[in-house]
Amino acid sequence: MTNLPRLDPRLTPARPDLADERLRGRVEAARYVPGRPCRIARPVAPLRRAPNPAAALDSEALLGEAATVYDVRDGWAFAQLAADGYVGYLPAEALGPVDPAPTHRVSALRTFLYPAADLKRPVLGALSLGARVAVAAREGAYARLADGRFVWAGHLAPVEAIEPDVAATALRFLGTPYLWGGRSSLGLDCSGLVQTALAAAGIPAPRDSDQQEAALGGAVALSPDLAGLRRGDLVFWRGHVGMMLDETRLIHANGHHMAVAVEPLAEAEARIRAGWTGPGTGDGAIRTIRRLKPAA
Repeated sequence: MTNLPRLDPRLTPARPDLADERLRGRVEAARYVPGRPCRIARPVAPLRRAPNPAAALDSEALLGEAATVYDVRDGWAFAQLAADGYVGYLPAEALGPVDPAPTHRVSALRTFLYPAADLKRPVLGALSLGARVAVAAREGAYARLADGRFVWAGHLAPVEAIEPDVAATALRFLGTPYLWGGRSSLGLDCSGLVQTALAAAGIPAPRDSDQQEAALGGAVALSPDLAGLRRGDLVFWRGHVGMMLDETRLIHANGHHMAVAVEPLAEAEARIRAGWTGPGTGDGAIRTIRRLKPAA
């Protein structure tokens, strides 16, 4: 297996003791397994770098998202998320059957799960924008899910529905706390904000900012005065990404404000370039600006 191209470990379901059957001949492992499809059965599930609750949070998976499990041991599942291919360890208790398939997604920033079609009943959990549910029936103003729980129907949209204004979706998260690896309305990071806004528009995006820079849109010439930018343009630094709201203002989840914040791009660029920053805020000068392709 010499001279094979190096695979991104973030996207490669392989360990020395086992690997995805599809990687046979590409990676070395003691055994190869086909993997078992499942869905996330909790409102938010942490995807960690190691099977330990103290391990780094690399990402999160939302209710109804699909995953493939390759191994379960000591309460942790070695798995790969279907939406962006990210690999890591999920709590085994957060996994459920792949069926029924979701019919709707949460279109509100956040909504509650109830045991009955009654807003006075104690809530069972909170779902974030983008979570997916299987609706079995409508009961008044509520949707009864296939698992028997209830959600306010006005906070749901068909899974195929899109919100084309990605900047407007990002703006809904304004003030949300910064969370390294986060992807929910309780906390998210820079690339999580971009990925979530694009997903609502039906645009699949990788998980991390370097992956997004390589995969999304087309390059835009970067002028010294930062002119000529448009709403929805993505601005990339090393280790950071933000989205333009208009020609001058940027929205980004960042460790400087420890929240999703809006500020003039010129101010953010000067601060980051000068190094008045820290984890989650980028490093150095702007590397590229990417413009998303118009919807077909």
